[in-house]
Amino acid sequence: MTTLTDRYVWAAARSVPEAQRDEFSRELRERIGDATDAHVARGAMPGDAEHAALIELGDPWKLAAGYVDRPLHLIGPRYFPTWWRLLKTLLVIVVPISAVGVLLGQVLSGAPIGEMIAETITTTLSVAVHLAFWTTLVFAIAERTSSTVPIATWTPEQLPQVRDDARAGRLGDLVASVVFLAILAGAIVWQQTGAIFRDGERLPIPVLDPALWSFWIPYFLVVLALEVVFAVVIYLRGWTWTLAAVNVLLNVAFIVPALWLLFSGQLFAPEFLDVIGWPWEGGDVVVTVLAFVVIGATVWDVIDGFRKAAANRGGPAPAMVE
Repeated sequence: MTTLTDRYVWAAARSVPEAQRDEFSRELRERIGDATDAHVARGAMPGDAEHAALIELGDPWKLAAGYVDRPLHLIGPRYFPTWWRLLKTLLVIVVPISAVGVLLGQVLSGAPIGEMIAETITTTLSVAVHLAFWTTLVFAIAERTSSTVPIATWTPEQLPQVRDDARAGRLGDLVASVVFLAILAGAIVWQQTGAIFRDGERLPIPVLDPALWSFWIPYFLVVLALEVVFAVVIYLRGWTWTLAAVNVLLNVAFIVPALWLLFSGQLFAPEFLDVIGWPWEGGDVVVTVLAFVVIGATVWDVIDGFRKAAANRGGPAPAMVE
């Protein structure tokens, strides 16, 4: 019948290289015996003394790893900073490039928009996972096989620039603006061949009047592209009175033609209006409410731009003097 000591020695020794196993087992038994005798001398029963001695030694796997100087971490402090900096650099550079490349390939191949989105997301996630896995694997192997693998020496030149907290706060606005504008532009393009509604020949019915492609739809897409550029400028420079005025111009350039096309009946395709049964009873009220909501959102965006410009005009607020 095996004792607790036999089981402990076997559990620890099996993770030690065979050439060292006998010596390790002998030393470990002696160590357990000495600790057990010490507990017995203090009045403990032999069984309780052995149990207490093993508790003091702790996990046998951890004990054996310390004996053979084997790390119990995936990447230790020697390589961790280099691994972390390299991984972040690869993720920031490679993943966006891969996403753009896949999306461009899908667009050129004429894939449906759903397939474009799905393929771009799955490929981007796959690239990120592979980058993280293989980079980590290389450093984990280096951690366990060689202490002479060269690593970059830290120098003060590697210190990052002090973070611009104001710019960091604008990053969320930039991401939200770019995502919204991209979705809006994509919807304008997609609705031409989208399958929200189909006619008797199963052909897609566009939402916007196809005649608008002669000028107005390209015009709106250009305005949206300018909005993206404007969002980037705001992120880089912050709000100023000049940029607040530019924000007014961009809002007017989009909203005024859109409302004019809506109220003049040129915005939606006649086939689309037939499918949804327009005009509805009370439809004029719906259009009016929708127009006021759009105008209200535009006015708020304009006011918010001037408010941020005023808050940003003098930099940090001066300290109050009592």
